[in-house]
Amino acid sequence: MKLKKIISILSPPPEWRLRVIVTLGILTGLVLAILHIANATSYLSDNPNACMNCHVMSPQFASWQRGSHARVATCNDCHVPQDNFVRKYYFKAADGLRHSTMFTFRLEPEVIHIKSAGIKVVQENCIRCHQSYLHQSSLSDLKGEEGIAGTEKLCWGCHRETPHGKVSSLSSVPFVRVPQQTPVMPEWITKQINKKEK
Repeated sequence: MKLKKIISILSPPPEWRLRVIVTLGILTGLVLAILHIANATSYLSDNPNACMNCHVMSPQFASWQRGSHARVATCNDCHVPQDNFVRKYYFKAADGLRHSTMFTFRLEPEVIHIKSAGIKVVQENCIRCHQSYLHQSSLSDLKGEEGIAGTEKLCWGCHRETPHGKVSSLSSVPFVRVPQQTPVMPEWITKQINKKEK
């Protein structure tokens, strides 16, 4: 009984139903098109090619690809928390929302720098993977806050070349094959445009 009452409250009057259905259909289509263009589902995976959805990441991808970490770690292994499922996907969602907002509105800087939250996560993951090498080192106690505050060094204070190299640019890794971004426009639309131009 309550469900019928809720449906009757939410249902538009009969004279508005067609307009509401058409409007909802258009909005649904726009949302699906935006998700397709943004390649949104790729961000749920650990595939490094998802990081290549934005051209700004080409130097980082190329230098990682040519470095030693490419054989044992993906981007998410270093840049996303790995201690539990909830924290991992919360961080991915928050960071992904920030990235997508910046790239959608063309706010991305020419030179990218890791943010405070990212510094803490990368430091945690350096220690997580290399714990067996740090048993006699005071670095095993660093959590990232000290490096942000400038009171202690972080792992990459000494290991600056790992994994992205001193100069994170395509010139630092010549002849690297960076995956090309996929075209935003579907192939069938491109064919139609080309037919009309001929």
